[in-house]
Amino acid sequence: MSGRVDRSNEPISRVKCVVDSCSYWHANHCHASSIEVQPPNASNSEMTDCATFAPKM
Repeated sequence: MSGRVDRSNEPISRVKCVVDSCSYWHANHCHASSIEVQPPNASNSEMTDCATFAPKM
């Protein structure tokens, strides 16, 4: 499965990510060119979902 966005050589430095099963993950940082968090009507962190997530192959 390919991701929704391109992979970047540089991490999004202010975004910490510990989901090591994601293809954009490297050393606790997100290497996606951008991220998308859903849904728009979330009222707490437990209701959110990283739509950028793409499983490692």
